Amino acid sequence: MWEYPRPPRLERTHKRLEIWLGGQKIADTTGAFRVLETSHPPGYYLPPGAFAPGVLSAAPGRSVCEFKGAATYWTLSAGGKVAEAAGWSYDDPTPAFRDMAGFIAVYPGRMDRCCVNGETVSPQPGNFYGGWITPDVVGPFKGGPGTMGW
Repeated sequence: MWEYPRPPRLERTHKRLEIWLGGQKIADTTGAFRVLETSHPPGYYLPPGAFAPGVLSAAPGRSVCEFKGAATYWTLSAGGKVAEAAGWSYDDPTPAFRDMAGFIAVYPGRMDRCCVNGETVSPQPGNFYGGWITPDVVGPFKGGPGTMGW
C-alpha cells in the first residue's frame, strides 16, 4: 500500500468482483474500477448494472472526498437483510475520476461476503474506509485506532 500514489490513481480492472448480502449474490462484474491510494487497500467501484434489480436504493447523507468530489450513498437490500448507506458513488467526480462516474463502491464489512477473483476479502479496518483486503495486499492500513493522522 505504501507504493500506491497520493493523490489516488484510478485503474480499470477486469478481475471478477462478487458481492453477497442476505445469502444472495447481489453483484457480479468483470468491468469495474479500482482506486489505489497510499496506506489504503484498493477500493472497488462496480457499474450499477452489476447489481441485481431492486438491491440498490438511494440513502440519505453526503460526504466529500478531496480527490474524487461529492459522494452520494446507497442502501443495499437482499434476502431480508438491509445495509443502510453501505454503498456510495460519485455522480459528478473530479476530472481525474470522471470515468467512474455513477459506479458504486460498498463497504465489504457490511456485506455477507465480497470476493476478488474468487478470494474472499477482509474489510479495511475502521468504519469510514471501504478498502478490500486480499492476500496479495500487505498493510499496515489506515483506518484502525491511531491511524487517522497518517
